[in-house]
Amino acid sequence: MKKQILATVLSTAMVAGLCVVPVSAEEKEVYTVGICQLVQHEALDAATQGFIDALTEAMGDQVEILEVQNAQGDSNTCSTIVNDFVSKDVDLILANATPALQAAAAITGDIPILGTSVTEYGVALGIDDFDGTVGTNISGTSDLAPLDQQAAMLNELFPDAVNVGLLYCSAEANSQYQVDTVQAALEELGYTCKQYAFSDSNDLSSVTTTAADESDVIYVPTDNTVASNTEIINNICLPAEVPVIAGEEGICAGCGVATLSISYYDLGVATGKMAARILADGEDISAMPIEYAPEFTKKYNADNCETLGVEIPDDYVAIAAEE
Repeated sequence: MKKQILATVLSTAMVAGLCVVPVSAEEKEVYTVGICQLVQHEALDAATQGFIDALTEAMGDQVEILEVQNAQGDSNTCSTIVNDFVSKDVDLILANATPALQAAAAITGDIPILGTSVTEYGVALGIDDFDGTVGTNISGTSDLAPLDQQAAMLNELFPDAVNVGLLYCSAEANSQYQVDTVQAALEELGYTCKQYAFSDSNDLSSVTTTAADESDVIYVPTDNTVASNTEIINNICLPAEVPVIAGEEGICAGCGVATLSISYYDLGVATGKMAARILADGEDISAMPIEYAPEFTKKYNADNCETLGVEIPDDYVAIAAEE
């Protein structure tokens, strides 16, 4: 009998993480979180890290980041990752980027899903007349910058330009949304705009070359395929002396001259705080509205601006060079 009791005590200690101090049953509970990130690049990496930091700070040992899975830019791999999380019965899924969110939404209607680095949830999830709250097991944060202000930035820096090319991946619904919105704003300012869509990284070079040949300035949105291939764009546009206005800081650092951008780390922190409210406080995710970045900063790529002779106003901040 003593052996049985000892075995039970040891088993309980292992489940509780070998805690020495007695705690209540509620305090012993550990929530598991799975993270599906579409692809590895600076912005998404920062959002994931911000999420982990904020959630672990809020919940400590009560939460376990089960896995951070990178889909290498493949939406089908996102589905495989999410299915694995569902089979492991995680308590919450972080879907980092639109295809990850779409995969998670298609697979589970029960497990809470928080998106981040998603531009427009109504577009991503096919919701007409989206009012800011999904109303299901999905909420999260948006990386949407004021697109009309990005168009105004292009106009501020290049008032004499005529033709603006809008370069984006056609496989990303939120990229289409952004270029459509920016195009409308630019055309109101008198520019002639043309969209240059590439299907994936395989035809990015040829499409970018065409865009550079036909454009005075190029605009790229917060596009994950672009973010993973900025060197290709920079190697084409910089020698062609065609400046690029970017939708976010990481892209701008790789191939742009200026951006109106957010902090993706801070966006991840906001998402982590939402996760803590769901897991620790029992907040109903279906009633949680999408949250947006509170601050936007005008930033510029000093090296590219110097190479192209672009004069930057004093209210812009230089993007810090990587150490």
